[in-house]
Amino acid sequence: MTGGRAGSLPARGFLLLAALAGLPAPGAAGGQAGLQLPPGRLFGPPPPVPPAVINRGPDGGVTVRAVRIDEPLGIDGRLDEPVFARVPAMSDFVQNDPVEGAPASETTEIWILFDHENVYVVARCWESRPDLVMASEMRRDNTRIVRDDNFAWSFDTFYDRRNAVLFEVSAVGGRIDAQVTNEQQISIDWNPVWDVSVGRFDGGWTVEAALPFKSLRYRGAGPQVWGVQARRVNRWRNESSYLTPLTAAQGLRGHFRASLAATLVGIDAPPASRLFEAKPYVIGDLTTSTVTAEPFANEVGAAGGLDVKLGVTQGVTADFTINPDFAQVEVDEQQINLTRFNLFFPEKREFFLENQGIFGFGGVATAGRFAGVSDTPVLFYSRRIGLQDFREVPLHAGGRVTGRAGPFTFGALNIRAGDAPDAGARATSFTVLRARRDLLRRSSVGAMFTGRSVAIDGRGQNTAYGVDGAFGFFDDLTINTHWARTRSEGRTGNDTTYRGHLDYAGDRYGVQLEHLLVGDAFNPEVGFVRRRDMRRSFAEFRFSPRPRSIDWVRRFVGTGSFAYVENLAGQVETRETLASFAIELDNSDVLTVGGLRSYEFLPRPFPISREVTLPVGGYDFATVNASYDFGQQRPWSANVLAEHGTFYSGHKTGLTVTRGRASVTNQLSVEPMWSINWIDLAEGAFTTNLVGTRVTYTMTPLMFTSALVQYNSSIDGVSANVRFRWEYQPGSELFVVYNEDRDTTTRRFPGLRNRAFVVKFNRLFRF
Repeated sequence: MTGGRAGSLPARGFLLLAALAGLPAPGAAGGQAGLQLPPGRLFGPPPPVPPAVINRGPDGGVTVRAVRIDEPLGIDGRLDEPVFARVPAMSDFVQNDPVEGAPASETTEIWILFDHENVYVVARCWESRPDLVMASEMRRDNTRIVRDDNFAWSFDTFYDRRNAVLFEVSAVGGRIDAQVTNEQQISIDWNPVWDVSVGRFDGGWTVEAALPFKSLRYRGAGPQVWGVQARRVNRWRNESSYLTPLTAAQGLRGHFRASLAATLVGIDAPPASRLFEAKPYVIGDLTTSTVTAEPFANEVGAAGGLDVKLGVTQGVTADFTINPDFAQVEVDEQQINLTRFNLFFPEKREFFLENQGIFGFGGVATAGRFAGVSDTPVLFYSRRIGLQDFREVPLHAGGRVTGRAGPFTFGALNIRAGDAPDAGARATSFTVLRARRDLLRRSSVGAMFTGRSVAIDGRGQNTAYGVDGAFGFFDDLTINTHWARTRSEGRTGNDTTYRGHLDYAGDRYGVQLEHLLVGDAFNPEVGFVRRRDMRRSFAEFRFSPRPRSIDWVRRFVGTGSFAYVENLAGQVETRETLASFAIELDNSDVLTVGGLRSYEFLPRPFPISREVTLPVGGYDFATVNASYDFGQQRPWSANVLAEHGTFYSGHKTGLTVTRGRASVTNQLSVEPMWSINWIDLAEGAFTTNLVGTRVTYTMTPLMFTSALVQYNSSIDGVSANVRFRWEYQPGSELFVVYNEDRDTTTRRFPGLRNRAFVVKFNRLFRF
């Protein structure tokens, strides 16, 4: 296997360069005067000669050196230890947006240090206008952190150039920790134990972080070669810059690309102690329900459970859970569905989210903004476990093993669910097996199996199995493929699915081509299928130039796409032609206008609302829309979309406000959302209305209170979810939660459906 850059060196070549540079050979005594390196291949220039800490190659490759310290750093954001005067900083970040390849407008200095317990990452972010620093989000793992001024870094601790762990810190102390799998699947619900603090000085702001070796997985004790990337986002300039040169096409996701990261040498890791974590919890609740078969009021309950994490090897982790409870999980944001297809709701339960990327199949997003919007089936959709017919099913116990061994990544999960007569669910065991083998520089092939011991309808078992491949070429071209099959007792017909998808995501040009088939009997009951009985062909082309003569425009984006869907009998069911034109302004605002012409065939009557059912037949649509996305650097922001056009047998006018936010202070924010549709059809007229807001007050980065209130006219309901979360010590939390759901059709104050008051306390013990 050859390296990804011209500067890649075989181990023999490094020995020669080390001798010429006066460095000790791999395995020789190191310390501050030299380096110890394990044998292998380096992707980048030779390591810097001490006291230097960074070496930039002529082809853009970068190799950096970590420095050992004798005393632990005080994580206070002040950078007043002598080491910062003694050890030079890494700097000279390179823009990828707006001016690809230009030096960063503002200086960023970073240090990577370590001792026998921690790896330290420290940054000093200089600012010419400190008064314009955007710092509004303090909550852990909140995606709004990305919209603040922030500093991020990632470690590829196995140096496989495709997987990484990511850390991101806002200028006010909010933190994100995430796992990046195969440069595609991102899970921000990995929550390792680590410490971080931010500070301010006259010329900008600082970050100090301590990452325990116990919280990281790596190849073993001794000298390490890792991958590392660092990114700085300056919001008032709408600028992003990286430690290594990246193209504008990479955007803010460049630190997901482990294959383009710098090489980190110099870390001498301690022997890996066998990780053992135990996290017991206790919970008490007071609940009321008027909609169950036997209504009850103010019923007192109490329970307890245990989560255990065991390091099998340095790269393999086992998780066990007994009587898991997810009462602390935030409720879903509701959706209005005007299609005949299933809705996708994201997973939010920690047990299923950690290492979620390992269980991804076929390159389909299962988290983030784009999850569930594709017609491509999801072979493992964890919300099928513990929920049925929108009702909770108790989970008794489960286990999971995930990890890496050489070029192989694997995961195995089994969990037992109990009986839930109200949901029509019988006791069931769920099993998921996943294996993937790395190929070439950015490619992999894999296989997956899912099964449930009792099918949803109670007849026999349900299983699914398949193979997939992800192939990456150059920096911007990817091809995703899959083939899968299911087995369900009593189902006949085509029970397979296959897909080929090509995506060229360059900065100036973009192309997507796809062909997808989903059989009419394809039924993964531990998965998600939006649409069955279909054969879909799709093409999209994008042209996005960056005009240098218009200083207030960052980029123009013109997109055209065509989708053609027919059922397996050859009947055309959907035909869509879409064109859009967007102007990305230099201040990060985006104006978009577009038009859609489509045809939709309804093979059976479609109840689009409780009052209106559309008959079988073909319908033509023509819709125009306009949206304005207010930039994230503003103290208030939102995406506002208006659309109007024909809709089935009549017309539809819609107005939607999403991703709204008003930062009242650095600690108090209000996030409104609103969607209204006025629909006038030959069969009848109706209006849908979904309105809500989330109010959050953050006391510290590890303590906050939030309230989510929503009204949905399609279900005649108003709901509230109020949560207090306090991480009183690393990994240990206190939750106080109040949930309420009311019926708005009653004449008096909306009638109560469900209400619960929950207190949950857990404690992490780490050995």
